[in-house]
Amino acid sequence: MNRLARPVAIAVGVLGVVAALATWQFNRVLHAPLPVPESGSNFDIAPGSSFATVSQDLAAAGIMSHDKIFRAYARWTGRAGAVQAGEYHIEPGTSAIELLEQFTSGDVRLYSFTIVEGWNQWDLLRELNDHAQIDATLTDGDWPALLAELGEERTHAEGLFLPETYRFPRNTTDRVLLAQAYELMQRSLADEWAARAANLPVRTPYEALILASIVEKETARADERPRIAGVFLRRLEQRMRLQTDPTVIYGIGPDFDGNLTRRDMRKDTPYNTYTRHGLPPTPIALPGRAAIHAVLHPSGGNELFFVATGLGDGSHKFSATKEEHDAAVSVYLRRLREKRR
Repeated sequence: MNRLARPVAIAVGVLGVVAALATWQFNRVLHAPLPVPESGSNFDIAPGSSFATVSQDLAAAGIMSHDKIFRAYARWTGRAGAVQAGEYHIEPGTSAIELLEQFTSGDVRLYSFTIVEGWNQWDLLRELNDHAQIDATLTDGDWPALLAELGEERTHAEGLFLPETYRFPRNTTDRVLLAQAYELMQRSLADEWAARAANLPVRTPYEALILASIVEKETARADERPRIAGVFLRRLEQRMRLQTDPTVIYGIGPDFDGNLTRRDMRKDTPYNTYTRHGLPPTPIALPGRAAIHAVLHPSGGNELFFVATGLGDGSHKFSATKEEHDAAVSVYLRRLREKRR
């Protein structure tokens, strides 16, 4: 080996060791769990943020101790420009490489909003406005315009949004959430209508939705929904009035004070099923899938009446004749009197 070869070999060897150590350190930093608490850590990326800003903010928050290596890796892989804005929840055990994947895939933190069966449009709007992570833009007067935007020909919002739990990133608007709930209701109603039982006295999916909203308000018991639907459908077939209190209450509107009087039941409105035959003009609540299914797959039988049992379990007594019903009403009233003693 000549005089130059030996120093060159030593230099190459040293460089190799340095490169190996650098690679080892690089991989160690990228694959090591980040210093995140057991509860995780929330991190915001503002719209338009550069990757340098993101990595510096991570370092400032104590999440990333080697932000320059993180930045170099992101640029080397060509993913520095693919980071998406939003609020992220970083789970304990997450590595820098996994975090970059989370940022570039847009795996942002999601919140939930549940539309509850039986809510009316006023309940829905109030709960949307009260949710801290929803950007509330709607007022009660905006329903017709919103429905037009959704392609809905009706201007009445009641019943058109499916009760379900919806997941969304922070600052999603109420309009976006309602669009999801509307589309899901359209699909669910269409599916149920296509599989409906034969010879039902409801002529359109919307009529089924109206009756489902009444069933939803009459009972929260899953075992009773098909029976109550059957009672109402038989009453429609026989041209009997539905005579259901929830429709009268809905006709009174948000000013209802919780006390349904005889005067209320005698006052004629489009929603008073004691004074008018047939279905009310619109749904009176947001029916869930189970109530819709019950209307389109009702229980058979000859029952035409039902009344609460007063047993405290939400159950009802069903009757085929007016005489049986009157007797059941007497039992219910007696139980109410006994509870007041």
